[in-house]
Amino acid sequence: MFEKRKDNPEPEVSSSNLSNQTAASRSAAVLGETIKIKGTVTGDENLIVEGTIEGNVELPKNDLTVGTSGKVTADISANTVRVDGQVVGDINGTEKVIISRSGKVQGNIKAPRVTLEDGAKFKGSIDMDPGEETVNKPVAAAPAPDSSPAAKQAC
Repeated sequence: MFEKRKDNPEPEVSSSNLSNQTAASRSAAVLGETIKIKGTVTGDENLIVEGTIEGNVELPKNDLTVGTSGKVTADISANTVRVDGQVVGDINGTEKVIISRSGKVQGNIKAPRVTLEDGAKFKGSIDMDPGEETVNKPVAAAPAPDSSPAAKQAC
């Protein structure tokens, strides 16, 4: 009466864990340790780099992770950039840039949020510009003092 149906056995892993594992494995492309790319890397998905890239990396709407064995000699433009390995070049993060304790960066960083974890190695400059909206807003200027001869005589 309480026997499990033999035609539909229960999976050993719960479906929520399985779907999370599947989603995580599909959420990013991985560049393995033995892969070397020279040129421009572009795409429309997240990327994990464990190998070597020389050139440019352009993932404006996606995330880039440079793994502990990753070596990138390139200018990087991505939504979120996490560096656990080495980067030589400028990094432009639309959302944020994180340099972990094992990360090494030589170059300039431009992002609204930047995190340097304890032990991270960084040489360059950081620009945390809040964005175009606040930069381009006109500011009301105070009226200039009247320097006409009539104004001088009134004093």
